Amino acid sequence: MSRSVLEDAFAHHVWATLRTLDACLALSPEQLDTTVPGTYGSILATARHLVGADCWYLFDMTGESSFRIEDESMDLEDLKTAIGNSGPAWAQLLAANPNPDTDVVEIDDEAAEFHATMGIRLAQALHHGTDHRSQICTALTTLGVEPPAIDVWDFGEQAGSVFDAPPSS
Repeated sequence: MSRSVLEDAFAHHVWATLRTLDACLALSPEQLDTTVPGTYGSILATARHLVGADCWYLFDMTGESSFRIEDESMDLEDLKTAIGNSGPAWAQLLAANPNPDTDVVEIDDEAAEFHATMGIRLAQALHHGTDHRSQICTALTTLGVEPPAIDVWDFGEQAGSVFDAPPSS
C-alpha cells in the first residue's frame, strides 16, 4: 500500500503543534498573555488561532462540520484535544488521494465565494501551522523558556525516518 507524499508533512504538523502546546502548559496566565511585536498576538491567542484555523481548513476541505470548534474560549488542553483529533482526519483526507486541482469553494456570511484549489489549501494549512508555531516559540524565548524541538528532522528522528549510519568500511 502506498502512502501519500504529504503524510509525513501533516503528521509533523500535528506533532509539532502538540509539542508546542505542551511547552505552554507550564506557563502562568500572565505568561500566556505575552505578546511579541510582529507576531499574531498573545501566546494563548496565537495557539487558539493556530488550532482553530487548522480545524477550519479540515472543515473546508471535507465538509465535515464536526471539525468546527469554538477556539476563542478553549484552554490549552482543549486545543491539544482538537489538534490531536486532526491528525487522523488529515491522514484520512490524504489517503483519499485528493485531486490537487479540485476547486474548493468557501462561502461567507454574505454569500461571497472564495475559491482555492485543494493543493493550495493543503499548502496553506502547513504554512499557517509553521508560521504560528514559530511565533509561539519566539514568545517562549522572550520569557526565557526553551522552545520545544519541533523541526522536521526532530520529527523524523522520533519517527525513525531519519538516522545517522556509521561509514561503511
